[in-house]
Amino acid sequence: MQYPTYRLAPDTTAALAAVGLPPLDVESLALRAIEEDIGDGVDVTTMATVPVEQQGRLDFVARAAGVVAGQVVASAVFDVVCGEERVLEFNVEDGTRVEPGMVVMSATSLTHNLLRAERPALNLLSHLSGVATATAAWTDELLGTNAVVRDTRKTTPGMRAVEKYAVRMGGGSNHRMSLADAALVKDNHVLAAGGVAEAFTAVRAKFPDVPVEIEVDDLTQLEQAIDAGADLVLLDNFSVEDMVEAVRLTAGRARLEASGGLSLDRAAQVAATGVDYLAVGALTHSAPVLDIGADLIVIG
Repeated sequence: MQYPTYRLAPDTTAALAAVGLPPLDVESLALRAIEEDIGDGVDVTTMATVPVEQQGRLDFVARAAGVVAGQVVASAVFDVVCGEERVLEFNVEDGTRVEPGMVVMSATSLTHNLLRAERPALNLLSHLSGVATATAAWTDELLGTNAVVRDTRKTTPGMRAVEKYAVRMGGGSNHRMSLADAALVKDNHVLAAGGVAEAFTAVRAKFPDVPVEIEVDDLTQLEQAIDAGADLVLLDNFSVEDMVEAVRLTAGRARLEASGGLSLDRAAQVAATGVDYLAVGALTHSAPVLDIGADLIVIG
């Protein structure tokens, strides 16, 4: 079934823009989610069982404790399916910690529309809330330190912006959004350029205003990166002992990011070394969804 591209409701557009999410991109994401659910057909179950004029309210209820994120993205689904014939209510803000039984948000419209929008909206809301919940777990482990957990580019294709938004809602920080935002000189770049210093110099000469991060495998490469003038150094698979030494050698001349082999049970230990960031790809590529249900109330 082909849906026309409705203009997102003004409140949805404003809410998306306020958190740095491009409204047209989110509308496109909503359209794709709806399209894959309906395809070229109809919701045969709803068509057969629900009176066409029936009105309902769909309550999105947390079934587990976690952090909510993505209500504004789910709103786009209702905008597309329901057009102007919908009323949305938000009982909590994105970034809020919820307990089982809490009604997160509600949507009121024709029951037919609600049931068509239900699964795409739930998929987005549950996934993004799962990312926020996973991030919050890392944030909690880092309390009392100066370290911040941040994401990587290991995101679901087409969902990078919204997944990175969810990381922010969980208390984490974002790494670069794309390859154009900042330079990250990794081992393959070092090999191709002929060395750490050579790679850094090449990037700085070509893109003088772009922040440059260099990935290093050992303390010798760390010193080379710092001497070259790197803004940020990624410590790849360093032991805790080597991280401590890296912090001492750096002495504030660059920021340090721990990466590789990190786990939640070691997060506080790694942060205590004095590194600035913990890079955790699992925030986006392995976060389990937050269990959220959708309960229908018939209202007319």
